[in-house]
Amino acid sequence: MSEKGCIKCGGRDTGTKDVAMTGTGLSKMFDIQHNTFTVVFCKKCGYSEFYNKKSSNASNIMDLFFGG
Repeated sequence: MSEKGCIKCGGRDTGTKDVAMTGTGLSKMFDIQHNTFTVVFCKKCGYSEFYNKKSSNASNIMDLFFGG
């Protein structure tokens, strides 16, 4: 299976970052960041996609980003 590249520019160089975000209600009010995501971004154009860290693992995140 060949990698397709970024859906916006076709770039194949990516980076990842882990981020945490608040939810709604009390977690937002008290700034409790219990939602964690892995962000995959294209280093050429900056296009980014968020993946729920609890349901995705590192091996399939890149496949999802490249349209696999």
